[in-house]
Amino acid sequence: MRDLIRRAGQSRRALLILPLLLLSGCNWEVLDPQGAIGLSEKSLLITSVLLMLLIVVPVIVLTLAFAWHFRASNTRAQYRPDFAHSLPIEIVIWVIPCLIILVLGVITWDSTHRLDPYRRIAVGRTAPINVEVVALDWKWLFIYPDLHIAAVNEMAMPVGTPVAFNITSDTVMNAFFIPQLGTQIYAMAGMQTRLHLVADHPGIYRGISANFSGDGFSGMSFNAIATDPAGFAAWVQKARGSGATLDAAAMAKLEQASQDVPVSYFGSVNGDPFGDLVSSFMGKAMSMQESTHPSAHSALGGTAGTAGTNMKD
Repeated sequence: MRDLIRRAGQSRRALLILPLLLLSGCNWEVLDPQGAIGLSEKSLLITSVLLMLLIVVPVIVLTLAFAWHFRASNTRAQYRPDFAHSLPIEIVIWVIPCLIILVLGVITWDSTHRLDPYRRIAVGRTAPINVEVVALDWKWLFIYPDLHIAAVNEMAMPVGTPVAFNITSDTVMNAFFIPQLGTQIYAMAGMQTRLHLVADHPGIYRGISANFSGDGFSGMSFNAIATDPAGFAAWVQKARGSGATLDAAAMAKLEQASQDVPVSYFGSVNGDPFGDLVSSFMGKAMSMQESTHPSAHSALGGTAGTAGTNMKD
């Protein structure tokens, strides 16, 4: 008997420890923001959850209280089978939730416009750094068009300097996300999405693809390095010293599927690989449209094909 009691106690302790073990695998990066956008999104998340809990918690508590009070063994509970309506109850269950939803709507509307990923971040008179991002199988390519350098699975930025991302994909849809800096945004072939972020504190922040994209998805991560201006300048010189050039041949090699790709750098960039990549997909889309609707092409006198050729050029 004692063995059974002891085993039961051990089982209870194991059940109590199990949730902690499950939570130990969680990453709380979203709740540890290191940039202005991330801080605003954390505040919005917490505010929204607390407002919703104003409804959820009382409902749970009252559900348990009603079940306990109106249990069969409670002879003091009034049995009222003809009860149909109560104005005070109707006011409480409709007015309060509607007010909370109204407040949530106003907060969400304001935050949606204030945290628009396409909206530039004003940090004094500091000019943003432009970074072009290409999602590949299964790696990230970062091109600095103004500095004529590029890197695979690593990027850098000065602390307190806005970063303007232009994002596309050379393959299936991905999602570009640096949790501690905020805002996930999709990368889609033939399209450009934009994102503006800023890091307020130095550190190395993990970047991920938040959209499943195949076999190598789990290893499709990168480091976003936030450092002081001197550290950023040193990173730029490190990239320039690599001796590699991002040209058509290098792009063709990067476009091949590969997993767990190590960090690499390109000291120079030939042409406009980002723009060429987007244009190539637009040309393919026009060609597919022509092959699917040849009559439309004839009716327009070949203008669709000409437009596609011009965009490709």
